[in-house]
This record gives sequence, C-alpha cells and structure tokens, in this order.
Amino acid sequence: MADLTALALVCSLTPSPAPSSSELMARHVLDELAAHGVGGTSLRVVDHNVMPGVQTDMGDGDAWPGIREKILAADVLVLATPIWMGHPCSIAQRVIERLDAELSETDDAGRPIMYGKVAVVAVVGNEDGAHKVNADMQQALNDVGFTIPAQGGTYWVGEAMQTVDYKDLDSVPENVAATTAGAARNAAHLARSLTASPYPAK
Repeated sequence: MADLTALALVCSLTPSPAPSSSELMARHVLDELAAHGVGGTSLRVVDHNVMPGVQTDMGDGDAWPGIREKILAADVLVLATPIWMGHPCSIAQRVIERLDAELSETDDAGRPIMYGKVAVVAVVGNEDGAHKVNADMQQALNDVGFTIPAQGGTYWVGEAMQTVDYKDLDSVPENVAATTAGAARNAAHLARSLTASPYPAK
C-alpha cells in the first residue's frame, strides 16, 4: 500500500494520445517510485491550457490552478522534459515560470509551501545537453522550495542527428535503468524523511 504520492508533470510538446518519450521516461520513474511505496499519476501539461504568467491563477480559462492543487497534494514531483535545441522545452519552462509564484506562498507554520516536497527531473532527447537541462530544472525547482535528492535526475540521450527516440528502444539501457531506479529510491527515502521530520519553521 502506497503511503506517499507522486505527480509526474510530462512536458512533452506532443499532445495525447500520441506516444511520448518524456511520458515513457516519467512512467519508468513512477514505476520505480511505486516499488518504494510511492503511488503516482502523470499529467501531460500540453493537454491543458496553462497560460503564461507568474501568478498562481492567471484568470479565466487557466488550467494551472487545478494542476497546482495536484502538486500540493503530492509528496514527490517528477518533472519530465525533452531537450529542444539544447534547452528544456518551452512547456517545461512555462511550468517553472508558473511555479515561481510559490516563492510568496507559505504553509501554516510560515515555511515556503513547497518545502516538504521532493522533486526529480527526467530528461530525454537526441542531442547533447542532458546535464544542462537537469541543472536548469533542478536549480529552478530548488529555488521555489523543492528538495532534490542525491542523484535526483535521470536521462537518456540518443545519437545526435538521428531519429531514434527513447520510446523506440527495444529495452532501456542498463545504466539508464539503474540511474532511474536510484533517483526514485533516493526520492522516496527523502520524501519519507521530510514527512517524518519537516524543515523547521522560522
């Protein structure tokens, strides 16, 4: 029985129901989290009208408030993004911009509202840049209050200028699978630790 929960925000540029490498990678992270008592669901952000802005609610038609509620209800956030021209894709950047509003949100004890939550980053692509994308996303998530576990990122990068995607692989490479498993294991441990012993209030 899962005692913690995870939400994967899949930042693929491809709407559902088309296959997505980012969604597959997110699913692999969620599967590994489940092995450590963390139940999870995923949400493909491009399927929702997430408006540009840096507020928790950008007004009529904005889907972000509903997504935000799911983030607040989860113990672990998995942010999955493709590499696009060497950078996180635009959907991932929009998610980070919307999370910027959390800098001014606090819990009942006065702590930043995301302090008790853990974040893991998952990256896929056919070009170089996985470490940079991980670094950009992890720094942004940490800035707004998420805690990043040891080795809290996983990635797969195919050969440059080729057409094979993560979703096209016959099997996940051993090193990638081990990295994903480690990130999930550490995330589950950290989330359970923060639940038992939260960060001190001011």
